[in-house]
Amino acid sequence: MGGEQALQGIGLTSPRTRERLVSRLRAAGIRNPDVLEAIRTVPRHLFVDEALAGRAYEESALPIGHGQTISQPYMVARMSELLLERGPVYALLEVGTGSGYQAAVLAHLVRRVYTVERVGALHENARERMRHLKLRNVRFRHADGAQGWPEYAPFDGILVTAAPASVPKGLTSQLAPGGQMVIPVGRRNDQMLVRITRTAQGYVHEDLEQVTFVPLLGGLG
Repeated sequence: MGGEQALQGIGLTSPRTRERLVSRLRAAGIRNPDVLEAIRTVPRHLFVDEALAGRAYEESALPIGHGQTISQPYMVARMSELLLERGPVYALLEVGTGSGYQAAVLAHLVRRVYTVERVGALHENARERMRHLKLRNVRFRHADGAQGWPEYAPFDGILVTAAPASVPKGLTSQLAPGGQMVIPVGRRNDQMLVRITRTAQGYVHEDLEQVTFVPLLGGLG
């Protein structure tokens, strides 16, 4: 499949299939039109193995190797919408680049995305996909995501795509005043999606919904 045709997709990866996904997300409660447009625009089938491309627009997480997954479209949209709910985000830190799909969606929604990935092969693959898509407002780092990216802090938003047992203090400290972090927290079978807002008085925690994410691991892979 040629470059432009690969971007557009055919059959189960076609624009019509993407449009059906957007309709399902809207029916599931996603309301932000910018988020829905980003989901419509980003070709999710390019972020999974070719053998799984026909399942790219299903509402399911898919394996991407190294014990990691690409999150289901609803969760990508939900977390993005939560971060934008209280106003625009200019500088955003993503912890756990994975395939790069979430970062690509965020690149359509915020001015600058800083994304950190501990697994070298995933880091390189995601960078290549972003070059292919000509998304130039994403900066990559191969590092332990739990440490964040202090050189570019503070961030208006932080989005974490894997679940620590408890919220890493090294990440909350990198939130700008008024900034928000959306993060799954807990053990594998007992995780809660949490939004943390930094205020003048400290940090406000909101429990949002039960979720299931891979665990947040430290070090490099």
